[in-house]
Amino acid sequence: MKRRDTLLAALLAPAAGILRAQGESPLRIVTGFAPGGATDRVARIVAEKLQAKLGMPVIVENRTGAGGRLAAQQVKGTPAGQNVLMLANPAVMVVAPLVFKDNGYDPDRDFVPVSHVNDYEFALSVGTAVPVRELSHLLAWLRANPDQANFGVPATGSLPHFFALMVAQKAGVKAQVVGYRGSAPLITDLIGGQVPVSIDTLDTVLPQHEAGKLRILATSGTKGSAIAPKLPTFREAGLDLAGTGWNAFFAPSSMPKAGVQRLATAIREVMADPDTQRRFSSAQMTPVVATQAQTEAMLAAFRVQWAPVVQQSGYQP
Repeated sequence: MKRRDTLLAALLAPAAGILRAQGESPLRIVTGFAPGGATDRVARIVAEKLQAKLGMPVIVENRTGAGGRLAAQQVKGTPAGQNVLMLANPAVMVVAPLVFKDNGYDPDRDFVPVSHVNDYEFALSVGTAVPVRELSHLLAWLRANPDQANFGVPATGSLPHFFALMVAQKAGVKAQVVGYRGSAPLITDLIGGQVPVSIDTLDTVLPQHEAGKLRILATSGTKGSAIAPKLPTFREAGLDLAGTGWNAFFAPSSMPKAGVQRLATAIREVMADPDTQRRFSSAQMTPVVATQAQTEAMLAAFRVQWAPVVQQSGYQP
């Protein structure tokens, strides 16, 4: 009996040592956005799954401020021995470096793409007082009533801001983009009639559309949305335009390559899990399963599409 106990202890000792070592340095997932938002929800779903897969604590930290740039500025200086990932969207990794003269970080020099985990679409919505039910009718109404061509967006300099400019340019409408401090006040003003049109993420406005408080006229995907298949895309509604946003994990460039690859593999496996897919779908988000190489390719293609739009807009923070 004693010999068996000794043998069992010997077998368990290495595993216990690994767990203790991992426990001393938990994985921190930093996001620059507030709890409860879409990016935060993504971080928490993945964190819970990673904790079980890696056998170590995974902690989500919300470091809000400066539209996500503050989190990037802090994460970039992480020492090599620490396990830290940043979950970021295009506003942080594509738009901000193009429009801020002193951004405080370089997305290519200071970070390594790890894993693309979800996509999101935009939606063009109108308040119920706007006398249109189709995108073509809205564009005709805006041309006839140019003083009404105000497009509300959840934040100045956000991806919805630049997508609104793309819509206006493609439609031949001279629009004024009105930036808000988040989606909640934008939706309140849209429903109340203070702003006639909004561009926001589809998952944000869909509940109000389903409740009849506003009308979504078009979604921005290349095909019908998985969470709202009955809604037309811009192309189906007659405007040749498409665009999506994303969330992806990035490691500080100080992280050893082996560590990056290990986390990329773990996240890809987590995202392929049917329960993870279900949880994303239940949260009205589109999950993505991607390798590190696919993530890098996605990021490069996205910059090719959006950099000219941002630069040609002349936007100044």
